Formats: sequence, C-alpha cells, structure tokens
Amino acid sequence: MANIEKPLSQSDLKGPARDFADFCKAEFERRRNSDSPFDESSYQEAMELVLRKLVASAEEV
Repeated sequence: MANIEKPLSQSDLKGPARDFADFCKAEFERRRNSDSPFDESSYQEAMELVLRKLVASAEEV
C-alpha cells in the first residue's frame, strides 16, 4: 500500500501544493475503492513529482 498520507511532509505544504496534495489524497482513495485497475505506485510517483515542482516554484518567488 502506498503512503499517501504524508507526501513531502504534507503538513508543511502551503498554497497550490497543499491544495494539490489534498486533491490527490481524495482521488487516491476514490481510485483505490473503484473496480478499475489502479497502479498505486505510479500514482504516488507522479504526485510526488508534481509536488516537488510546485514547492520548488513557490520557493523561487
């Protein structure tokens, strides 16, 4: 099972990164509970990539 609870220390996220992490958490649970196949590790990897980019772009401002 993927650890979707604390991506990149979710409690430290702010602004768009926090909103995205919250969305991903809800979407992860929705997909996981559906009857469709779901690649949890790929989802986690993609989510973390986007979160790293969002955090990096927020730090540049």
